[in-house]
Amino acid sequence: MALKIRLARAGSKKRPYYHIVVADVRSPRDGRFIEAIGAWNPLLPKDGDRVKIDADRVKHWLGNGALPTDRVARFLSEAGLATREARSNPTKALPGKKAQERAALLKKAQEDAAAAVAAASAPAEASAE
Repeated sequence: MALKIRLARAGSKKRPYYHIVVADVRSPRDGRFIEAIGAWNPLLPKDGDRVKIDADRVKHWLGNGALPTDRVARFLSEAGLATREARSNPTKALPGKKAQERAALLKKAQEDAAAAVAAASAPAEASAE
């Protein structure tokens, strides 16, 4: 049986609250779970008691082969309970394909306009001499 340490949503509409639970990977997000081992309230300020984790139970489940999801792994690394490798996505900040095409067309149009202005002003300078 594959286990995950993941978030289960609670709270009302537009007022999220999450339980950190150990569950079988096949069970639904908010459905059956084995044990609740913490909570996360994203509405609280970051410097407050936003994340509450039972460290002993987390160590127990990690020792028994439960794998944390990305978000829970971030919480566990902040609490010093697990290590999380740094991620790097250097292309994330780049604009999309269509935006890059539009930027290239705009740059080409500006270069063409500058070349046309230069070509129009060149004969005028030659005739002035």
